[in-house]
Amino acid sequence: AMAGEGSTFRLRCSLLGHGQDVRGLTRGLFPEGGFVSVSRDRTARLWAPDGLNRGFTEMHCMSGHSNFVSCVCIIPPSDLYPRGLIATGGNDHNICIFTADNPAPLYVLKGHKNTVCSLSSGKFGTLLSGSWDTTAKVWLNDRCMMTLQGHTAAIWAVKILPEQGLMLTGSADKTIKLWKAGRCERTFTGHEDCVRGLAILSEMEFLSCANDASVRRWQISGECLQVYYGHTNYIYSISVFPRCKDFVTTGEDRSLRIWKQGECAQTIRLPAQSVWCSCVLDNGDIVVGASDGIIRVFTESLERTASAEEIQAFENELAQASIDPKTGDLGDINADDLPGREHLKDPGTRDGQTRLIKDNGKVEAYQWSVSEGRWIKIGDVVGSSGATQQTSGKVLFEGKEYDYVFTIDVNENGPSYKLPYNITDDPWLTAYNFLQKNDLNPMFLDQVAKFIMDNTKGQTLLSTSNQFSDPFTGAGRYVPGSSSGSSTIPGADPFTGAGRYVPGSASNAVPSVGGVDPFTVENIYFPKKDAVTFDQANPTQILGKLKELNGSAAEEHKLTEDDLIILEKLLSATCNTSAETPTAQQLQTLWRAVNWPE
Repeated sequence: AMAGEGSTFRLRCSLLGHGQDVRGLTRGLFPEGGFVSVSRDRTARLWAPDGLNRGFTEMHCMSGHSNFVSCVCIIPPSDLYPRGLIATGGNDHNICIFTADNPAPLYVLKGHKNTVCSLSSGKFGTLLSGSWDTTAKVWLNDRCMMTLQGHTAAIWAVKILPEQGLMLTGSADKTIKLWKAGRCERTFTGHEDCVRGLAILSEMEFLSCANDASVRRWQISGECLQVYYGHTNYIYSISVFPRCKDFVTTGEDRSLRIWKQGECAQTIRLPAQSVWCSCVLDNGDIVVGASDGIIRVFTESLERTASAEEIQAFENELAQASIDPKTGDLGDINADDLPGREHLKDPGTRDGQTRLIKDNGKVEAYQWSVSEGRWIKIGDVVGSSGATQQTSGKVLFEGKEYDYVFTIDVNENGPSYKLPYNITDDPWLTAYNFLQKNDLNPMFLDQVAKFIMDNTKGQTLLSTSNQFSDPFTGAGRYVPGSSSGSSTIPGADPFTGAGRYVPGSASNAVPSVGGVDPFTVENIYFPKKDAVTFDQANPTQILGKLKELNGSAAEEHKLTEDDLIILEKLLSATCNTSAETPTAQQLQTLWRAVNWPE
C-alpha cells in the first residue's frame, strides 16, 4: 500500500550485479513486483522480489548487444507471449527483443543508424524507439512500420500516449514533438537544453526533464503549465508514481528527488556522480541506477526498510564520497569563508538543504533530513576528483555524450574544430576519422593522436577486472602510454598490432607484443586496398610540396622539370573537373611519382 502523507523514503536494498553504469530501468510484469535493468556492461537483468527478506534476486541475465545497452521497456502480454516481452536498445544501433525466460534475444530489430537511447511500448504490441540518428521509429512485431523525421538532433526520449496513435519525442534540439499517425502535429518549445526524459501524467498532460536542470509540465494542446526547479545539473530521468501526479527525478548532481504536490519533498544523495535512471514499482518503491553500477531501491514502507546496519553502511559510503566543486552542484565554494563544525548545531530549514563546513582544513558537505531531524554527511569536497570527466554523460557534442570534447586549432587564422572522444575509443582511429571528417591533411595524424593521448593520460574506465577489454571486440584494448609487459617492449601499434617502430631502435630489437590487438581482427582503414577520393584539394600546395620533396631527393631519383610540368597539368585537369582525359604520358609520369623515390 502507498504510505501516508509526509512519510520519508529510506533505503530498502542495494543490488550488485552489473559491472558498469546502470543506464535503464523499467518495472516488470512477471514476476510481479520485479523490474528489469540494463547497463554499459552490455547486459539486461531481470530482478524478482525476494520473498524472505527486503531484497531482490537476479532471475536471469540477457545478452544480445555488442555494445552498451542504454534503454529498456516491457511490451505488454499478447496471446502469443502471455508474459509480455522485454525490449532493449543499445549503442550498437540495435533493439533486442527477449522473452522473460531466455538469455538470448527472440529477434533483433535493425534500422537505426546510431545509438538507440529510448523505448516506449503501446497497445497491441507497438514499440516506439528514439535514436541519436535524429529519428524515431515505430515497430510492430519485427517490422518497422514508420520513421518519424523532423528533429534536428539526437532523440533522447520517447513515449506513446494513452490515446490511440499519439506519440511524443524529446530531443537534443531542445524541443518535444507530438506525432499523430506519423505526422508532426505540434512542437513544444521552452527547454533551454537537451530534453532527456518524458513521463505521461494523463491523456491530456505529460512531464519532461532536461539538461537545463528543470522539469516542465505540459498540456497536449501545447501550453507549459508549470516549471519545477530543484536539481543543480542535468536531469536524466523522470518517473511517475502509480495512480497520482507525484513523480521522481534523477540527475548528474548525484541525487534522486521526490516531488509531491509540485514541490521537491525529499532529496536523496547517492555515492555516485551520475544517477542515470529510475522507475517506480507498483507498491510505490523507487528503483534507481547509477554510474557506480549499483541498483538501489528506496521505500516508504517500514516493513521493507533496510536494517540499521545496511543504512549505516550506505551513509558511510556516502560520507566517503568525493565531491568535485567544479560540477557546481553545491554552488560556488570559497573554502576560506566556511564555518566550522558548530554550524551543524543549527537545524536546517528544509529537506535536502546542503551545508558546507570546514573541519581540520577539510571541506565536508552535509544535507538536512527533516524526518530524522539531523544533518547527514554526503561527502568530502575535494580539489578535483576527475569525476566530471569520468562520468560518461558530462560533455555533450551534437546531442551525443562523450568523455571529452576537445577544441583543435589547425592554424591560427582558420576555424577551430571540435574533436569528441570517449575513453574506450582508440586515439589513432579517432584522429584518423577526425581528419577525414573535417577534410584536414592526413599528415596531422600523429600530432592529433598524440594530443588525445597527452590530454587523457590516466583516465580509464572503471573496470571490475584489471585487464582492459575492448568494448567492441572483447580483446585487450590499446591503452595510450601503456606497455603490455616489461618497459623494454613498446606498446602494440593500434593499426597493425605489431610492435611499433621506435625511431633509433634496430628492427630485431622489437619483439612482437602478445595480446590480440582489436584492430588486427579486421581493420576497416588499413591497409588501404582502394583509392581514397578527396572532394577538394589545393593544387598549388600539393605541387609546392612535391617540388620541395623532389629538391631533397637523391639525383638519380629526381623528377625532371618536364615531369613536374606534366604533373601540374594533370593536377589542374583533375581539380577543375574538366572533361579532359589524362594522356598516357601523364599517367606514366604519375606512376613514376607514385612509386617515387624508389
